[in-house]
Amino acid sequence: MHRRPLLALLESYRPFENADDQARDRIAAFVRANDDCLERSHLEGHVTGSAWILDPSRARCLLTHHRKLERWLQLGGHADGQADIREVAMREAREESGLVSLRAVATTIFDCDVHLIPARKAEPAHWHYDVRFLLEADDAEPLVISEESKELAWVALDDVAALGGDVSVLRMVAKTAAVRR
Repeated sequence: MHRRPLLALLESYRPFENADDQARDRIAAFVRANDDCLERSHLEGHVTGSAWILDPSRARCLLTHHRKLERWLQLGGHADGQADIREVAMREAREESGLVSLRAVATTIFDCDVHLIPARKAEPAHWHYDVRFLLEADDAEPLVISEESKELAWVALDDVAALGGDVSVLRMVAKTAAVRR
């Protein structure tokens, strides 16, 4: 079953807080119930992979000002059938930032979140079952803004809340203290 590796990752994940725990359980239930959970054609929702990217000092994170959602968020996107969600997060991080120095800090999940994406044009409202991984990159490397972003920025962790940070982004900021050197 192509979903087994993702389910194993979810089962081994140790949540940071109750909301994180609930998200993990919702994602696992969704994956178990839907053979096509990795396909964006599953209109109710689908699994996505995201990257929480830190600089080497782990004092700053890379955020995108998302063009469609008009919010500062972590980089990430659709699995589009790819079962290796960690690789989805890496692929999306490369595509959305142009960074080549990306490296996984751990092979385990860093965060889980389930969020509603609003309806847009011909696309109905749907859920993103987002599995997030911790990456590190050279913050001196030039950034390349993709079509999905209005802007990319390395943001001091202490300044993320001032950007109107999404609650799940703020949770990842709090988690970062645990992985700082």
